Amino acid sequence: MTLLFIGTQEIIIIALIVLLLFGGKKIPELMRGLGKGVKSFKDGMDGKDEPAEKKENNEPKEGA
Repeated sequence: MTLLFIGTQEIIIIALIVLLLFGGKKIPELMRGLGKGVKSFKDGMDGKDEPAEKKENNEPKEGA
């Protein structure tokens, strides 16, 4: 037995409520922030402390 029985109609209703509350321009920003949060959580679960980009920038350069 599943705890959440969310069908297509319920998802559409929730999406409309979110659209009314936040407006069309704010939703992409919210989803971007949510995606960054999920990525950060996954990196934390994998044991990564900082993104790979920052690690590459912090390494000493050869010949300097």
